[in-house]
Amino acid sequence: MTVLLTGGAGFIGSHTYLALLEAGHQPVIVDNFSNSNPKILEKLKQITGLPVICHRADVRDEAALSAVFEKHRLTAVIHFAGYKAVGESVGRPLAYYRNNLDSTLALCEVMKRYGVTRLVFSSSATVYGATDRMPLKENMPTGCTNPYGWTKYMNEQILRDMTAANPDWSVALLRYFNPVGAHESGLVREEPTGIPNNLMPYITQVACGKLPELIIFGGDYPTGDGTGVRDYIHVMDLAAGHLAACGFLSDRTGCEAFNLGTGIGYSVLQVVDAFQRVNGVRIPYRIGPRRPGDIARCYADPARAQTMLRWRAKKNLDDMCRDSWRFQQMREH
Repeated sequence: MTVLLTGGAGFIGSHTYLALLEAGHQPVIVDNFSNSNPKILEKLKQITGLPVICHRADVRDEAALSAVFEKHRLTAVIHFAGYKAVGESVGRPLAYYRNNLDSTLALCEVMKRYGVTRLVFSSSATVYGATDRMPLKENMPTGCTNPYGWTKYMNEQILRDMTAANPDWSVALLRYFNPVGAHESGLVREEPTGIPNNLMPYITQVACGKLPELIIFGGDYPTGDGTGVRDYIHVMDLAAGHLAACGFLSDRTGCEAFNLGTGIGYSVLQVVDAFQRVNGVRIPYRIGPRRPGDIARCYADPARAQTMLRWRAKKNLDDMCRDSWRFQQMREH
């Protein structure tokens, strides 16, 4: 397969690139590097020994996107491109709606034009909203608590409607839980600019002394220790889920949603404790106020993906902590 990765230079996209290449497929990246660093391309080349096919373009630009489709005979598309920070989306809702919806609409228009009908969409567990029912299952009601989540919800609806109107299309909606970790090489992982929005890169920057302490957003949630509970999944397991979804779509049509998670919820303090234990480093922290849009608990029922995609998360929390710290140490040296 020749697979287009929109936003393929980002955290999850770059790891999926490696999984596709290892499985014998040809990934093609299109990215405007608004959420990523072009240096990632050299790291991907260093890991694989192969040149990276990458087009610098904004997915919302139909003309630029069409030029990519003209150049490559694409089998499928994995759509990662989009803004991704829950807290930021609350303060910049228009930017999130404009970017995340326009990119999907432009991509679908170009896919239709070139007869590419297989699409894996990067969705999110945020589409389940603020329910107290756990674990989350794909047939549960959806609804959101922040603009980021609503963009995922709306994109899912766009793709369902698109598939209903075009019965030859096959679409997988992958609802991620909380990706962490890094490639075993230690060369690629999440590299945020400024203070990270996500827990694990925040922890690793405190561990190496780049930040003085970890601020935990909320210590009064109705959970075992008062901190938020999430389903953390290793990014390489997540990448494998995209590969499985591409295979799943190869011989069927329609639109299906899948949770990609481990099914286990860990609190922020449990993650901090695991990181300290596995890596032998101390993480100073303090409890701060809750972030707008955050919920108390969120973890998956991954049974549908296990049955239909024949995919299962293999790595545990210790693996996630160990791989994240390895990357940070290599980066500092």
